[in-house]
Amino acid sequence: MKGLSILGSTGSIGANTLRVVDAFPDRFRVVGLSGGSNAKLLAEQIARYRPKVASIATEAGREKLARLVDLSGLRVGVGEAGMVAVATEPEAQMVVASAVGAVGLVPTYRALDAGKDVALANKETLVMAGELIVGLARRRGVRLLPIDSEHCALHQCLDGRDPASVHRLLLTASGGPFRSRPQETLADVTPAEALAHPTWSMGRKITIDSATLMNKGLEVIEARWLFGVPSTQIEVVIHPQSAVHSMVEFVDGTLLAQLGVTDMRLPIQYALSYPECWPTPIKRLDLTRGLRLEFEPPDHKRFPCLGLAYTALAQGGSLPAVLNAANEEAVGSFLAGQIPFTGIAATISGVMEAHPAAPVGALEDVLAADVWARAHARERMERRVTIGRS
Repeated sequence: MKGLSILGSTGSIGANTLRVVDAFPDRFRVVGLSGGSNAKLLAEQIARYRPKVASIATEAGREKLARLVDLSGLRVGVGEAGMVAVATEPEAQMVVASAVGAVGLVPTYRALDAGKDVALANKETLVMAGELIVGLARRRGVRLLPIDSEHCALHQCLDGRDPASVHRLLLTASGGPFRSRPQETLADVTPAEALAHPTWSMGRKITIDSATLMNKGLEVIEARWLFGVPSTQIEVVIHPQSAVHSMVEFVDGTLLAQLGVTDMRLPIQYALSYPECWPTPIKRLDLTRGLRLEFEPPDHKRFPCLGLAYTALAQGGSLPAVLNAANEEAVGSFLAGQIPFTGIAATISGVMEAHPAAPVGALEDVLAADVWARAHARERMERRVTIGRS
């Protein structure tokens, strides 16, 4: 049985990973669980799977956890140190990295350094430190397998192919809830409207990123590091039906596409079972029931976050980490009702322009850029709020 540690077990990807585990009870053993602030759900998971180690975000969360479930014989950590303990648990052969945001960077890095295969759903890890992460995985001789539906699709299309035969990668995007909304009305978008994704069920932060198309911009950066393809060969196309998860165009002009239902258990199972392919109880895509395949280019004026991601990737160094940190801060402020929807892109752009770009040679350089960008983003947004009140 393969030992699994799950970072972000109480989130959407973590919960779906456990559903995959339940479908194959003879193939996996959960040895590590790391949740966020949802002590109740983490307690339920601990009671069901009885891992060796668990972690939760805060000390108060650990105290609540102890009141909800028997923790005897279980190591329980807190915060980043707790996540690292889950990521490096000796009995884990694979770590599912699904914690949302920059908090997943250090534990994922430590998992790779400890010789663990990583099934990666935390795209921020590669956005912030792609070169470091990919280089570490190569040196340790471990696998870095994507769980994002788009990158999982690309992995399937590219598996065993000669890299020289690839002309471009095509990442598909649903376009989110505002694909056809007039640009001049976007400043009036409410958090509730932005959280109403038309096809996928995701966490709050990722859903807002989908609404701004930043999610797709982060995926462009992620694809560059996962597949070794320059940004000039990575394109985004809007595909509202979300049936085609991504495509590869080869130098002879042929296209290879991966299709499937919109169920995250499929890419999770692919990563957990690779290089094997297992039967699944998940419903199949029925091509005979009026399936349409529509594609269109993204509107960069309506969705400036996509262009900001390409700029960060092109300039490299610490700028992608700055992009990611500013985005996380801006999304949080939008969800709290402190800035308008259009203020997300404006904040990121301003922070990127103010950042003195620097090379990244170690994890500490990435973390320093992250700290700087968060402080600068909060300062910019506070000035905006203050001016708005005056």
